Amino acid sequence: MRLAVRGIPTVHAHQLRAGGPDANGQPALRRVAQGLANPCRHCLQLIPEGEQKLVLAYRPFEQAQPYAEVGPIFLHAGECPRYDADALPTWFAYLTPAVIRGYGHDDWIRYETGAVVSGDELTAACRTILANPEVAYVHIRSKFNCFQCRVERG
Repeated sequence: MRLAVRGIPTVHAHQLRAGGPDANGQPALRRVAQGLANPCRHCLQLIPEGEQKLVLAYRPFEQAQPYAEVGPIFLHAGECPRYDADALPTWFAYLTPAVIRGYGHDDWIRYETGAVVSGDELTAACRTILANPEVAYVHIRSKFNCFQCRVERG
């Protein structure tokens, strides 16, 4: 099965960079990236140490509802291209452990799909979950509940 892996929508990234409210109704915080674990959720690339980043609360759902989880994310402070590919970024192999969940067309979690897996198992886990026609898409999160990306059928 072909996958479609996408970063957060460009329109939303622009709004956040322009000072628009995050999922908690606050503007993003501007910080300097430290260390190697600063992934931008728009381009899905790591923000180099010393570069400016935004830190904010993100809800990857259009509507608030019981399963619309909120978690912290990072964005490049400046413009970057949206990730849109048929494979996960290579650095996801190091995202261990990762939390993966399938969601139905109603945006509710499909409980039977939830798993904690190692980063090198994410692609296979996405394909397995998306083989279920009741699942519309998959979310990948870090062990800290940080949203990483959305994966759909390609």
